[in-house]
Amino acid sequence: MKSLEEIKNTIKQSILIDRLELEDITAEEIEDNAPLFGEGLGLDSVEALDVVAGLEAEFGVKLQGMDQEEIKKHFYSVETLSQFVSDQLALLVK
Repeated sequence: MKSLEEIKNTIKQSILIDRLELEDITAEEIEDNAPLFGEGLGLDSVEALDVVAGLEAEFGVKLQGMDQEEIKKHFYSVETLSQFVSDQLALLVK
């Protein structure tokens, strides 16, 4: 199973940088607790869908059946997203 640090690195590099083609920033420059939307990275709703697709492709994590508030909470930052993925992966192993 992947460590939280490995999950964060995958989210930053494979999903945020590569998948979204963010060119003005490196994975190292993305702060774990910076908001992904608004003031932080400034992602939009189309990019959010790409992140969801990336999570499914990279980790096999699905978001179906979650309400919007729950998704917003998990998608706040790399930190919250990584914790969510880690929790989901733990459930898959059981």
